[in-house]
Amino acid sequence: MNVAFPTPSVSALEIGPFTVHFYALCIITGIAVAIWLGDKRFRAKTAHGESVVAEVAITAVPAGIIGGRIYHVISSPAAYFGSNGEPIDAFKIWEGGLGIWGAISIGLFAAFLRYRMLQKKSDLPSFSVFADSLAPGILFAQAIGRFGNWFNGELFGRPLDTWWSLQVPVQYRPEGFKQFESFHPTFLYEAIWCSLVAVALIYFGKRLKPGQSFAAYVVAYCFGRLFIELIRIDIANTIAGLRVNVWVSLLVGALSLAYFLRAAKERTKS
Repeated sequence: MNVAFPTPSVSALEIGPFTVHFYALCIITGIAVAIWLGDKRFRAKTAHGESVVAEVAITAVPAGIIGGRIYHVISSPAAYFGSNGEPIDAFKIWEGGLGIWGAISIGLFAAFLRYRMLQKKSDLPSFSVFADSLAPGILFAQAIGRFGNWFNGELFGRPLDTWWSLQVPVQYRPEGFKQFESFHPTFLYEAIWCSLVAVALIYFGKRLKPGQSFAAYVVAYCFGRLFIELIRIDIANTIAGLRVNVWVSLLVGALSLAYFLRAAKERTKS
């Protein structure tokens, strides 16, 4: 068997009375990168963009985390409200479980509301321009955040025996897969895909009209997530034999593609 890398044996650090979870550190680091890059890109587009991204983030980040957790709990209720579940665990975000669809939708809505408030006080460009500025940073944040799943020993794919496979301790393997030792590192696949899309948007996004970069981000992410979901083996609700996230990827991706094409026909607005 060729195992390239193992699942970390430690997922947290004990510092005196405090416990620092690596999952949380990955999320926090990703958010910091998203804010830094988004701020840099937005300032380059407007003379009145100083501190706007940071101000919006104060509202959007908590809303996104709450939305992501709500989506995860709703889409995986058995883990918290099933026969072997503990409802209190729904609040233990550091153990993993943030649904990207809930995080993006609620976070973006909160960002829109906050941005509109700032627009009344300053001459800011359209929210589409603002969202476009954030897109690459959000992708890098998702890529960094996925390494939190690695530390938690979760969200890997079907059994795999090759040089890039992930060795998973038996206690993390789902029922029916205890006899296998290595699996698809789906967290790594998603991290690589998000990073590639982010780089592509940075280099080619200047050719797009307002709103298209963010739409392209969603379309591309949905495309990659669709295939990743098809090889994951963690327990998930299904509809017509397919995981819920597969259907969500198809629906959100289609809607975003429609918006992308529509935005291409509109005149550029400041």
